[in-house]
Amino acid sequence: MGKTQEFIMKPKIDFCFKELMEEELVRRGFLSALLGISPEEVAETELIPTVLRKVHADDKQGILDVRVKLTDGSQVDIEIQVAPYKMWPERSLFYLCKMFCDQMRAGDSYGKVKKCIHIGILDFNLFKDSPEYYSRFHLWEDMRDELYSDRLEIHILELKKVRQNQYLESALLDWTRFLCSEEKEEMEAVAERDPYIDAAYQRLMALSEDERKKLEYDNRMKAIWDRNTLIQQGIDEGIERGADQKLISQVCKKMVKGKRPDTIAEELEEDREVIARIYNVAEKYAPDYDVDEIYRELYPE
Repeated sequence: MGKTQEFIMKPKIDFCFKELMEEELVRRGFLSALLGISPEEVAETELIPTVLRKVHADDKQGILDVRVKLTDGSQVDIEIQVAPYKMWPERSLFYLCKMFCDQMRAGDSYGKVKKCIHIGILDFNLFKDSPEYYSRFHLWEDMRDELYSDRLEIHILELKKVRQNQYLESALLDWTRFLCSEEKEEMEAVAERDPYIDAAYQRLMALSEDERKKLEYDNRMKAIWDRNTLIQQGIDEGIERGADQKLISQVCKKMVKGKRPDTIAEELEEDREVIARIYNVAEKYAPDYDVDEIYRELYPE
């Protein structure tokens, strides 16, 4: 008999990623690979509260996935996003600037503000025209290519691109492979090459065998599936509404030309009853034929 596939959590799920980042060895290995420095240079990392303070009552509250403080005082926000997020650049800028300003207290000088780094790990392609899976951003002068300040930094990892393209081998590539892996064998392959990834893999195995953690993981997966279902439902409803409004618009244009329901149905190759229903409602909105109003009367919520 074949061996049953052993259950293992997906490290790209935010719940699981947060649990892995609880281990200082894992944090050190991941950050050293991403920042391009040796693990020894990441001498100490400290997990700090992930809720950013609100200065005013109407401020938008910031809640970060993982927030780390390095020995030199630099702060790092790490977020994982598995579903496509159109406004990701704006979201990352909000959290980065919020984290930067959060350091300041009354009476402080600007010299006390430490570097803030935002890391976005995305399971979708943000930069569709670029094959690179890793991007790093700073504030630069456009004409002279001169750095304005090194206090703000953004890193983006696009997981899907690693499965689509070939890249030069590196510690960061192995971490990216590990994070986007869904099978135990894939994880083992990269864990064998890097002791820090192996530490993450061992932690992942322990989490996957912990019944309480499995329940939390399952609840998080259910929430993700429910959200994705609602998003897809909204997309489907939007497509359907768009098609209905297009048909209404076509009928109205032909009504302006004085055409009757049977003729319109024949020319548009649509069901006569459907066209007659639209025609009867649209007549009340002549001569302007407000498509949105006609749609709302035809399809009341």
